[in-house]
Amino acid sequence: MISGTSQRPVRLGLLGCGTVGGGVVKLLTDNAKYLGMRVGAPLEIARVLVRDEKKERVPELDRALVTTDPELVLGDDTIDVIVETMGGLDPAREWVERAIENKKSVVTANKALLAAHGPDLVERAHAAGVDLAFEGSVGGGIPIIRTLREAFASDWVQSLTGIVNGTCNYVLTRMNDAGLSFDEAVKEAQNKGYAEADPELDVGGHDAAHKLVVLAMLAFGARIDSKNVPTEGIRAIEPIDHRLAKRFGYVIKHLAVGRDAGEQIELRVHPALIAQSTPLANVSGVLNAIALEGAALGPCMLSGRGAGDMPTAVSVVADVLDVARALRSGVPGLMTRGIQMQVRKVVPIEELRSRYFLRFNVENKPGVLARIALALGDAGVTVEQMVQEEAPSGVHVVMTTHQAIEKELRKALNAIAAQSFVVRPTQVIRVVG
Repeated sequence: MISGTSQRPVRLGLLGCGTVGGGVVKLLTDNAKYLGMRVGAPLEIARVLVRDEKKERVPELDRALVTTDPELVLGDDTIDVIVETMGGLDPAREWVERAIENKKSVVTANKALLAAHGPDLVERAHAAGVDLAFEGSVGGGIPIIRTLREAFASDWVQSLTGIVNGTCNYVLTRMNDAGLSFDEAVKEAQNKGYAEADPELDVGGHDAAHKLVVLAMLAFGARIDSKNVPTEGIRAIEPIDHRLAKRFGYVIKHLAVGRDAGEQIELRVHPALIAQSTPLANVSGVLNAIALEGAALGPCMLSGRGAGDMPTAVSVVADVLDVARALRSGVPGLMTRGIQMQVRKVVPIEELRSRYFLRFNVENKPGVLARIALALGDAGVTVEQMVQEEAPSGVHVVMTTHQAIEKELRKALNAIAAQSFVVRPTQVIRVVG
């Protein structure tokens, strides 16, 4: 019994006890007295659902609570809050929906589930009068969801720019700092536990796209299909791009970008050049950071550890505290009722106005530069800076442009690609900021 708390505990049913789930168990156990005082009642783990009962778990877990039978968690009427850290879409979606229908609040760290079904789950939670809390789904331990939901409640987010995937940030950091190739940097990340054996979800940009869809729900009140978010990974980035970007005063980062464009919103995930002087440029390794621009507040940036057991567990348990306090106060669902969304169209990437970094690998002969400039000029693309240096075959002609419409730039690049002097496909990286 915890001094200063009511006698009936808030009972938790955990779905999953892997990396994040184990961190949740550890925090709930190690900080039990403190957490109980914050809630006004003990937080009690009632059941823990796992796929493999025999698998080794964190030592703080009471093995008597472990089960492989979902009915012992979902069908237990004495459980107050379901905590989902198992990940994936199925059966997570079915079980979260069932919990909500049974009027149990849900805490989840499942970004893929929220990206695919978030608006529907929020509406179900509204109707049931319960909370759906998901701080741990984006940014690990960075309180970005809470910031958007609460701190920006009186303002409007005009834009957000984020480094939201630690694997991509680590790989690009090592390529920039140590001159590693993409493959070498990925291998190093895998050896350190920063990348999966199959890293495609991360380096392909899909993880960041899921997180951007979740952020857009709160930042822009948008119902978005993640398939409509233009998404590019970092496989095409080469060490030479980092070196030349630095020569122009930039750093290459993998960004999730969102902007309010009135009737539409601009959402995109891709590598980008950002100025070395900006705060995001100095976010290195596996760290994450999200820069927000509020209509009234102006600029604001949050940074910290974006993945791992304890950072994400901190966010999950913070949600558990909020949900438990709401239950004890008799006002469940307030947190979720503040989330309002509507369908908003995403600006097609072809309509994007941006500056660009272009690296042409071409034959070193007279007239080539003039023909490149002519093709760009015919498309309305003007050059800001340019350098030329020798390449293993031919030369690199590298330039940054003033703002241009993407579809017009692509027309010019297609015309250039058809020329016989082109040695390798042109590298195109957008400039942000």
